[in-house]
Amino acid sequence: MTLPGYATSQGTASYSQRFASTLASSHFRDSADHLTLSSIGLGTYLGEADARTDALYAAAIVRALECGCNVLDSAINYRHQRSERVIGQVLAALDREGLVKREEVVVATKGGYLAFDGEVPPDPRVYVHTTFINTGLASSDDIVEWNCITARYIEDQVERSLTNLGLRCIDIYYLHNPEAQLHKWPRPEFYRRIAAAFTVLEAKVADGKIRCYGTATWNGYRQPQSAREYLSLADLVSIAKEVGGHGHHFKVVQLPYNLAMLEALTQRNQQVGNETVSFLEAAHSLGITVMASATIMQGRLVGRLPASIGEALSGLTSDAQRAIQFTRSTPGITTALVGMKSIEHVEHNLETAKVPPATLEQFHKLFRERS
Repeated sequence: MTLPGYATSQGTASYSQRFASTLASSHFRDSADHLTLSSIGLGTYLGEADARTDALYAAAIVRALECGCNVLDSAINYRHQRSERVIGQVLAALDREGLVKREEVVVATKGGYLAFDGEVPPDPRVYVHTTFINTGLASSDDIVEWNCITARYIEDQVERSLTNLGLRCIDIYYLHNPEAQLHKWPRPEFYRRIAAAFTVLEAKVADGKIRCYGTATWNGYRQPQSAREYLSLADLVSIAKEVGGHGHHFKVVQLPYNLAMLEALTQRNQQVGNETVSFLEAAHSLGITVMASATIMQGRLVGRLPASIGEALSGLTSDAQRAIQFTRSTPGITTALVGMKSIEHVEHNLETAKVPPATLEQFHKLFRERS
């Protein structure tokens, strides 16, 4: 079964209204694409590629949607395609039961890494040659550190993700860590490859298979301009305009941002016109929605925050909640993504949504304490 539809302005706004009496109104924010997004999203990166973890994620996703989280984030390579498949199974079941409508939920996924199918194959190199190289989806020259963004490969990956998710349309599709390609290709060739990938993604928008696209990066946006992996947001938007015109669909980016990884806010590494600004300032200026990944650094921030951070916040009971609060309170961040595969973690983390984001005064105090 393929679930029709996609997240809509009306659907996501209607979803947010269900929680008007239980969650802080500022928990829901508007995206550049006029959707209403929860300030806390559920990520599906961690965990074993097995049936037990599938079941944990399925229950966690259901509970998250019940608690006011309508942003689900995945990638085709997460848990060897199993994370996408779990999301699809849950959305199909909830739709059948009439509990959550497709147009209320924002589904994001990524393509760009070679993905195994369900489990690690006995011989990964044979699998890569059989699945990708021998079929003409990629050449060995195109693959850089298991990353590939060639037009034909991305075309194939979008279709595979649609099948995995059981959806007719994906709301947000990211090129996954494209900066890895800069380890091999000079910047002009890299930009040519980005343009070819964006051309595919604009065509997928036109075909109704994705709604918008962007880049999900780990290093690219956090590097100084002199770094090999550095990505210029303005350059990528310019390429999108060349490919799709002023009505292009490059609308969303994702990057790590948390109490230990502050570069998006603190490092002035982006050029917008004649100004050198921080990444978050650049995204705002260019009309790009920002999703923050690694909000609690896969749990590494839990139990390690100084007492001063707790003292600067009110209404929160754990380091996990405080880390989430810091990220979701940062001006320019729309959604703080948190990996959650247990009902207990979902319920605990979504308690943060009952508290308004930190005020600008609190945030500045938090930031001073951290820096």
